[in-house]
Amino acid sequence: MFKISQRRYLGNKNSILPFIENIIKNEIGDFNSFCDIFAGTGVVGNYFNQKNKKIILNDLLYHNFVALNAFLNTDDFNKEKILEIIDKFNSLSIEEDNYFSINFGDRYFSVDNARKIGFIREEIRELFLEDKIDRKEKDILLTSLNYSIDKIANTVGHYDAYIKKEIENRSFKMEFLDTDIEKNRNNEIYNRDANILIRDIECDILYLDPPYNSRQYSDAYHLLENLTLWQKPKLEGVAKKFDRTHIKSEYCRVTATKSFKDLIINAKAKYILLSYNNMANKGNSRSNARISDDDIFRILGLRGEVKVFEQEYKEFNAGKKRRDDNKERVFFVKVEK
Repeated sequence: MFKISQRRYLGNKNSILPFIENIIKNEIGDFNSFCDIFAGTGVVGNYFNQKNKKIILNDLLYHNFVALNAFLNTDDFNKEKILEIIDKFNSLSIEEDNYFSINFGDRYFSVDNARKIGFIREEIRELFLEDKIDRKEKDILLTSLNYSIDKIANTVGHYDAYIKKEIENRSFKMEFLDTDIEKNRNNEIYNRDANILIRDIECDILYLDPPYNSRQYSDAYHLLENLTLWQKPKLEGVAKKFDRTHIKSEYCRVTATKSFKDLIINAKAKYILLSYNNMANKGNSRSNARISDDDIFRILGLRGEVKVFEQEYKEFNAGKKRRDDNKERVFFVKVEK
């Protein structure tokens, strides 16, 4: 089965989950609700997911929202039905081209695998339209498909570009998801702008992991977004991207500091934890942090005393030069005002 952590994702927090947990244990203790408002693949929320807690997860990208629903929402599903469909999909051999193979075959995937991926995506659409699967079952199948192709993609871990070399016809296999419905009973999942959602939710712990720099996640994961939405838009450029204007994050722009202040001021939480690394000006201009340390301390200080915790961190930087002195930092505030 696919575990929620088995996706390559920029800035993922798999390796520092115990670090975050220790901060919560030492500074907070017990809590009832935890919100990860920039959830990405959902590994942080999943780590703290328990029967007696409410986990609130949100992400602006639709394919992440679908995965969060598949792994962590409250809906039941027919496991036997899904396993039967997955077995059928895995046994397919497709010879005809489709939207996906025409655009992404011989680029991100072998032509054979791209044909199969496109055919399966269309089959999932038809199954849903014919009421043979419900929304939860559709989300599970889509997430399994996305995790499957992530393992065989001809990339360095994201889809901003593909590796320009002969593509191996790697083995494609969908799998079921490792989920625990009983743990999910209190959870809430959203696909909204974080700065709008923050006005509508309350929680004990608000965990923030916004984009750090100008590299838009909608650029890095456009292919998964396209496949999940399946609106078959017109594509442009060598990387075959669609118009992503509506899902560009303000935290990757010069407006990041203003957006961050708005988020913090409107947060209804007892504690705030912010993950923000120490890139500063160590990388190229696209990698430099959008929000300065001075602004982080100033804005978080509007809500209470700020503490900082650090841990050595080997980042996922898409095969680029390693920066051995990189640290993952968590800023902590007990909200008092």
